[in-house]
Amino acid sequence: MDKLHHPLWIVQIVNALLGPVVAAALRPLGVEFEPGHDVIPDYLVISGLIVLAVTVGCLLVRGRLRVENPGKTQILLEDGVSAISGMLEEWIGPAGRRYLPLVGTMGVFILAGNYAGMVPGLMAPTSNINVTLGCAMTVWVYYHIQGVKAQGVWAYLKHFAAPPGAPLFIAPIMLPIEIISHLSRVMSLSLRLFGNIFGEELVILILFSIIPFLVPLPMMLLGLVTGGLQAFIFVLLSVIYLQGAVEHHGEAHGAHTHAEPAAA
Repeated sequence: MDKLHHPLWIVQIVNALLGPVVAAALRPLGVEFEPGHDVIPDYLVISGLIVLAVTVGCLLVRGRLRVENPGKTQILLEDGVSAISGMLEEWIGPAGRRYLPLVGTMGVFILAGNYAGMVPGLMAPTSNINVTLGCAMTVWVYYHIQGVKAQGVWAYLKHFAAPPGAPLFIAPIMLPIEIISHLSRVMSLSLRLFGNIFGEELVILILFSIIPFLVPLPMMLLGLVTGGLQAFIFVLLSVIYLQGAVEHHGEAHGAHTHAEPAAA
């Protein structure tokens, strides 16, 4: 998959500066790198740049926040926070706002990662399965931890075998089904995001190699739409999984009648 991307100058610079240090640190662990091979892969470099850029941007914006006459950037950020907070409260209830830091951070990172491929000299780290799998695993571990905190260890584990109101004799049937269902969520979150962004970058690359000017533009415009849509789907599914984990005895604190969307 890495061969689909041309060598990126920023990746080469980072590897020239930090590559020897990382290689020396990993050598005692038995990890060796071939000569000429990037020690730090491109998707890690771009992911690190996104984290750094978002962190610096937040620090700069924080010093300019105002209660009266807020700027356009502040209004835009407040709208984004309100949208995610509203989604959490709709599905989980008033307590849903406590999950805003992780859900919001994942949304920002994935959105920036999807759009990074539109910037000349960069690539979309979310077009690499390692990045999307890491995001999916983070959400998966997080919602299980929150489920244990909200319900207690025994009550949370019990709902895997016998959902509230269900007879105990179906536990041998429900337990493997629930385990498979939860494990499949990792694949669902990671493969959906990876497949869409990777396919989009591949099509743009092929079109650009054939006719390097006007032809790729429609796909790039479509990428602006799909990049935001995929970030929204990831956030929505994360909220749904959180709602299912933290609800007590089948009583949803939010709109529990919602069905999980069959997002593309």
